[in-house]
Amino acid sequence: MKGKGTEENKGGPLWSVLQKVEGDKVILIIILLLLLVSFLAIFSSTPMLPTQDTRLETMTEHGIVALLGIGIMFVLYHINIEWWKWLARIGFIGSAGLLILLICEIDFGFIRTQSLNGAVRNFIIGGFQVHVFEIVKVWMIMYLAWAMNAMKEEKTGGKKMQVAEFLTDRFKWMEFLKTPFWRRAFYIYCPTLIVGMLIFFGSGSSAVFVSVILIATMLLGDIPFRDIFLAFLAAAAIFMGMVAIHKISNGKLIGRVGTMISRMKADYDIDRLEGLEGDEYRNMVDTLSQPVSALIAVHEGGVIGKGIGNSTQKYRVQNIYGDYMYSFIVEEYGLLGGIAILILYVSLLARSSIIARMCSNNFAKYILGGMSILITGQAFMHILVNVDIGPMTGQTLPLISHGASAFVIFCVAFGLILSVSRMAKKKMEKVEILTQENVNNIEENIEKAAKIKD
Repeated sequence: MKGKGTEENKGGPLWSVLQKVEGDKVILIIILLLLLVSFLAIFSSTPMLPTQDTRLETMTEHGIVALLGIGIMFVLYHINIEWWKWLARIGFIGSAGLLILLICEIDFGFIRTQSLNGAVRNFIIGGFQVHVFEIVKVWMIMYLAWAMNAMKEEKTGGKKMQVAEFLTDRFKWMEFLKTPFWRRAFYIYCPTLIVGMLIFFGSGSSAVFVSVILIATMLLGDIPFRDIFLAFLAAAAIFMGMVAIHKISNGKLIGRVGTMISRMKADYDIDRLEGLEGDEYRNMVDTLSQPVSALIAVHEGGVIGKGIGNSTQKYRVQNIYGDYMYSFIVEEYGLLGGIAILILYVSLLARSSIIARMCSNNFAKYILGGMSILITGQAFMHILVNVDIGPMTGQTLPLISHGASAFVIFCVAFGLILSVSRMAKKKMEKVEILTQENVNNIEENIEKAAKIKD
């Protein structure tokens, strides 16, 4: 006679573990698949040369970082998202503070800034590299989620936003902050513009990317499109002002403007080598080597790819497992492998949108939406650069590319997504039951489940 335990364990030990997970299992499976692809791709893309132990060192480092990231996701998964409000509240101040320290190029011995390619983007803390922009991306999304939620609660008679209330009570000339538009400008638009400007000093492309992600997050919070358009015009005016200053100073001031413009105009056609000799030839080869080799990798991958371990461009693109990971995947796994990666990220965005509709907690909803937009947006930015549709930005492929601080920060983002999905578990299960009963009315089933009280 078959016992109840036999029926529950049907599907193997892995399925039994997944069944016990309270968070969304689809999101969890996407994370596991991305991690699996990451280990396979980084191992295969690391060249094993006779004179160095690159593969062993790289895999050991990535393994340690991955274990740390998994541990972070596990901890965040068990923490209620409400506990993150206090950290989200100081997201703008914290982000701006980190960026200002970066611009000032601090050097306190144990903590110092690091300059790469003429730009300061990282802290070196006890010998470890920490990419500040990656922290700012996640922290600012958390801040916007808090601000939009706090404004909505205030509008419905909830707790007043303390800083604005203090300023309006203390200074009569600041009573304009009581109006909804200026309230949004004070808490949302201005912080976004300020952070974007501060990032610009280190990377123009990163400033544009982060600003676009933050604007997309604003759209989740019912922010009037007219306001966002005005903020966009303000950002464009500031950028044009920076370009003007750069031009008037003959390139001596705000050098990142020149770098950004040159990258947008850059032509990575190999024909540029014709007629060059000596140092000019070698410098142009260095300029073209990575983007051209990445395009060659995509071209040679074909439909089914060369097969695992058969990449040739990994010997020509330095650290192909970072900024050019997607081109490597296409070279070894072909167009089919590239499409599979796209499906994973699109599935994450689609699943997150369903979970968001199940959240009655607006703060959690905004966190979930913002993090999923960040992950998917960065993945597509990475892919566009790899196939030569956009200028080089240095964006990694989330949870796949090698990179300690970026990998860990994206584990934080995924951990927050899992935490929110755990909150929406009851409603998600109701959707699945209703869909099994009536497959053709999924949208109707989602609406029914959304009416369930938490």
